[in-house]
Amino acid sequence: MLRNGSEAAARSGYTLSPKSASVKLLARKEIADEIAAVSARFKPVQTEAATGYKRLAFGSAADALSLLFCEEAPTKEELAEMDLFNVAEIKRPKGGGLEIKFFDRLKPLERLSEMSESETATAIPFYEALNGSAKALYGRDGFE
Repeated sequence: MLRNGSEAAARSGYTLSPKSASVKLLARKEIADEIAAVSARFKPVQTEAATGYKRLAFGSAADALSLLFCEEAPTKEELAEMDLFNVAEIKRPKGGGLEIKFFDRLKPLERLSEMSESETATAIPFYEALNGSAKALYGRDGFE
């Protein structure tokens, strides 16, 4: 889940004006209902954190690179449409040019791995309970 209407619209094929398309799409009841249903199945904070980590780890650097190599300064509208989520810092050194620093992609991957391990750790008691039920019903381990 992206939790970003403009980005979701752009990835869905609304490339001309993803921001306005997202507003129109989110106003539709069936879409809002589906988002609510999907969101209800996940822990909101964990889901948003995982989404952010995924964007940092796997996000595109294309917009930042186009900013770096453009001849003229982009307009406010062009900047608003750019995905600069994985940019940590932008500087204009005294000698001219532009310096762009990106977030470290390995740190979010480590966090995602930790989150995955903690989910696995909480799933183990469920499997143990399931195995215990099988043992009680059939007199043997369910995983044999």
